Amino acid sequence: MEPIYAATLLAGLVPEGFAPADQRITLVTTDSREVCPDSIFVAFPGQKFDGHDFAAKALEAGAAYVVLNHPVEGVPAEKTILCPDSYKAMLTLGANYRAQFSPKIIGITGSAGKTTTKEFCYAALAACGKALRTEGNQNNELGVPRTLLRLEQDTQYAAVEMGMNHAGEIERLSLCAKPDAAIITCIGLSHIGNLGSQENICKAKLEICAGLPEGAPLVLNYDDPFLRAAQLPAHVKQVWFSLTSQEADASASAIRQDKKGTSFLLDDPENGCFMVTIPAIGKHNVANALAAYCAATRLGLPAREVIQGLKNFKQVGMRQKLVDHKGVKVIEDCYNANPDSMRAALETFKTLPAKRRFALLADMLELGDAARAAHEEVGRQVAAAELDFLITYGELAHRIAVTAAAKGVRTVYAHSHQEAADILAKLVQPGDLVLVKGSRGMELEKALQIFYEEYEPEQA
Repeated sequence: MEPIYAATLLAGLVPEGFAPADQRITLVTTDSREVCPDSIFVAFPGQKFDGHDFAAKALEAGAAYVVLNHPVEGVPAEKTILCPDSYKAMLTLGANYRAQFSPKIIGITGSAGKTTTKEFCYAALAACGKALRTEGNQNNELGVPRTLLRLEQDTQYAAVEMGMNHAGEIERLSLCAKPDAAIITCIGLSHIGNLGSQENICKAKLEICAGLPEGAPLVLNYDDPFLRAAQLPAHVKQVWFSLTSQEADASASAIRQDKKGTSFLLDDPENGCFMVTIPAIGKHNVANALAAYCAATRLGLPAREVIQGLKNFKQVGMRQKLVDHKGVKVIEDCYNANPDSMRAALETFKTLPAKRRFALLADMLELGDAARAAHEEVGRQVAAAELDFLITYGELAHRIAVTAAAKGVRTVYAHSHQEAADILAKLVQPGDLVLVKGSRGMELEKALQIFYEEYEPEQA
């Protein structure tokens, strides 16, 4: 964070007549342990800890101000900024800080592929100049301001991921980040339990347009029926990408996959045709790379440099990471799961060479009333993927097993991470391929860790 005058940073939070000291702020934090002189501490109430209990300690450590939901005894009023919503306070601080800089920012949202597309955007942008990106899963009303507060004077580009659980959230994130271009990857079933329908999910994702300036590129998936049918804001410039139609502004064809990644022919009438190679597997990752290409080039970056940058893409976390463990190929995909990403993972899984194919699948969460049907559909996809053996974990995933078993797939239900790992370790052999995928809350990485510790291939 670059030093910024307190009055500038706190604009919109301080009441009329409150005059912040003439000093520069060098840190905004929600962790009292990070507080240092010339910092601002924002208190968040929580189930285990209440940040308000640490407000006095933050001032003792040198904080210039504390942002609180309510007055706290012993904390002087002249050091207190009152805001009833800590998230709103962070969004205001993030927006005020972001307004001091002029990087080209790409905002990324969608029901699936947000993080991967963000990483493709970062790879493309970093090939053209100093770039910043959302780290980890910092894509909410706390994480986006934290990302913006990392901007520096020489930051030229940024890729900012925006997630949501309810309507209105992405609008607030977009107005905070003020992106110069935006991407919507697809409209799926994630959070349908909160929003009620895919049409409502589409409307919520389109809130990303709220912060876009006049004529800004809005990059959209031509292959998504909900985006195609959506009423789009008049102030944005539509840019469509597709894996199926050359009517889109940019399309991919001749897709080829090998152990090192995927190659495809990118057809962009505005810039030309290019052979592109990305270090990622699956057609869905071709779509993610294509979206990043569209956003970067429509911001004016050279197409060839963008394509060269895509080669530097690196997957983060356990997202379709292909690992060789003692001769067994494992696709670690434990970070998240929804119907769209599960389908894409199984389609990719089927194309990879293997002696036998195993899958450990867990619940897809936050699907509301659509959960049962969505898990049964995955069971049908499992059968189509020609698995040799399926292990499921979680109550919802039991519907995957029942449906897959009815179609002839050998299945077993595990009651714990330990049991799932034990079953997998007993069954697999060198040359086999294993897909491990479930929602983040199912913590399948625990089963993977046990499997890696237990598995020993049989001696010939």
